Amino acid sequence: MIEISTSPATTTLVIAGDLDLAAREQFPEITARVVGLRRQLLVLDMCRVTFMDSTGAAFIISLADAGRRRGGATVLRGCDDRDLFVLEVCGALDLFRIDGEHACAVDVAS
Repeated sequence: MIEISTSPATTTLVIAGDLDLAAREQFPEITARVVGLRRQLLVLDMCRVTFMDSTGAAFIISLADAGRRRGGATVLRGCDDRDLFVLEVCGALDLFRIDGEHACAVDVAS
């Protein structure tokens, strides 16, 4: 699941679950919406991502690249080491600012 929220200067995508081949059919619509918003800062909240494959990596790389071409920036928040490794192997880690100070909320089961 991917939720989009905006402020005057920022678009935030909160991503939950798997970011992979099975989710790819929603990527074109989300990309069009994000690009159409034309915000200078894109924040990708990945605290609740359970798995990301190369398809998911290509999706977030394309978002970061589109923002960069417009002079914007993309921040990864809550991205775990495994996902950072995938982006590094893709040679795309330099497209992102890494929010190393963000502390993900802990889900408490009732």
